[in-house]
Amino acid sequence: MARRTKGQYSPSLFDVAQDIIGGLPIKLIEQWLGSEQTHADALRLLQSFQVRGYNVVSDSAGLTRLSRQRGLIEILALIDQPKQLVHGLGTSLGGRGVGIWAADNTQMFYPPSVRAESLVSMLLTVQDEVQRGCQIRIGLGAHFGEFYGLSGGLYGAQSDAIEELAENHTEGGEIVISQALRELLPEGHAFTLEPKEAPPSLLDPCWRVVEGPRLTDLRRSSEPYPIPYSQAFHAELLAYQSRLEDVAFGKHLADKYLQHKTVVLIEREAQQAETPELALFDNLSLSARMKDTGLRHLSSHQGEEVKVVGPLGIYVFDAIPAALGFAQLFRRELAREDISCRIGIDVGPVLLFDLPSGGRDIAGMPVNIASKLAQDLGRPGGLYLSEALARHVDLEGFTERRATVSGVALTFHEG
Repeated sequence: MARRTKGQYSPSLFDVAQDIIGGLPIKLIEQWLGSEQTHADALRLLQSFQVRGYNVVSDSAGLTRLSRQRGLIEILALIDQPKQLVHGLGTSLGGRGVGIWAADNTQMFYPPSVRAESLVSMLLTVQDEVQRGCQIRIGLGAHFGEFYGLSGGLYGAQSDAIEELAENHTEGGEIVISQALRELLPEGHAFTLEPKEAPPSLLDPCWRVVEGPRLTDLRRSSEPYPIPYSQAFHAELLAYQSRLEDVAFGKHLADKYLQHKTVVLIEREAQQAETPELALFDNLSLSARMKDTGLRHLSSHQGEEVKVVGPLGIYVFDAIPAALGFAQLFRRELAREDISCRIGIDVGPVLLFDLPSGGRDIAGMPVNIASKLAQDLGRPGGLYLSEALARHVDLEGFTERRATVSGVALTFHEG
């Protein structure tokens, strides 16, 4: 990627006191833009952020289909239960939660002092507990390696690889470990491992943990997982878990907390580079560019940024025409810099919440549908409207499409 400079961004983006803005390490990005942007510069800037240990990621299975059958508040109550188990058992073993667990996935980091066999046994214990007490199933991926701890998250090629594996190539009830983690298991270990079929990655070969010893004496920590919601909402969500058949209470929570919004989800293309460290900074610089673009145009379209994280930007609007106009403008601006993106738009009830660390997050079916349209079905440069949203706009220049994603049939419009 061509060298970027601070002058290509709005001055207000860097004119802040905080080191982190909405999940972006903005001061670190500013230092990168002021450097010669060599591999040596990247290593120097990242040196103090390097960590080594286990990166464990989970993702729910079958949530898209379930979201068509259940209301948002009920879905949030259901995915809360596996999160409690992953975090409660994980912290008891010495791990810590990474980031804010707003969606249905989780991430934990464990130091090298944790024994590999203890970690794998704990993951088997987690899956037993999820199977026993939860309606939602999760897939788990685990890797031992080196990462960069930035703005509360884990970055780097190895972190990207284990997230991709867990979120897109595991099934409910499955545990998959990387070769690096397998090599840490003691000789003659008691685990049954099978090769895992997955797209090639730097984690290869990967292994399914089919059977093995459990940590039956491990007790769950009472420390809460990184909860994104307000204490008041989470307390009511916990109360709802024990009365999911109470339709009136579910409606009360929905009326109290949900908002009707149009959701625009933009995924820009990822940048490749000669080294993973250069790619990391190139992509952080582009994330800052997305944030800058949003800040310059959201007010004129009466919209709000929810978050910019990695290659994704999520924005919400009250008016559908304003959302569509913003998406088209955003696409044109990125295209002028030879940056391709895919955009999905849907409309419906969502939960918006402020994060304790600053920034915001969102949950709801419109986010899931916009993600499926852009990330799973979208082509570079494409703009995709859901069936629900298409009823309210002029579809000239759009083509109707049909596809099935995660077992759910979707009708949408591509333009």
